[in-house]
Amino acid sequence: MVDVVTEIMINRPISQVSEYASNPDHAPEWYVNIHSAEWRSPKPLAVGSQIAFKAKFIGRELAYVYEIVEFVPGKKLVMKTAQGPFTMETIYTWQVINDNQTRMTLRNKGNPTGFSKIISPFMSTMMKKANMKDLKKIKEILER
Repeated sequence: MVDVVTEIMINRPISQVSEYASNPDHAPEWYVNIHSAEWRSPKPLAVGSQIAFKAKFIGRELAYVYEIVEFVPGKKLVMKTAQGPFTMETIYTWQVINDNQTRMTLRNKGNPTGFSKIISPFMSTMMKKANMKDLKKIKEILER
C-alpha cells in the first residue's frame, strides 16, 4: 500500500485555489507528469464524472481514467482510478488559513501491481517528491 500526503500554503483565497485545482483541464499545467486530460463525461465536474489522463512516471507512459467519487466545492475532491495500471485514489482538500491564504493537501493512496509492485518500496518517496513539485507549481501559477 502506498499512502503519500503532501501540503502547501498558497497565498490566494480558497475559492481561487479550489476552483483551479479541481478543474481537470488545468492538470497538465501544474502536474509535472501529466501530459493530457480528456473529459469522458459532460462538464461540469460532478460525482460520477470521468477524466482520462496520460502521464509519464518512473520512465513509463501511463494512461488511466479517474472517476470523481466525492466532490464538495471549496473543501474536498476525491477521485479513484476506474481504469489504469493500478488502483489509486487521489484526494485534494483545501482549508482556509485567512482571507488570502489556503492550505492545499494532496494525498495519493493505492495498491501497486505488476512492475509498480516491484518498486513499491521506492514509490512512496518518488511520489512524495513529484507531488511536492506539483504543489509548488500550482502555488507558483496561482500566486503570479
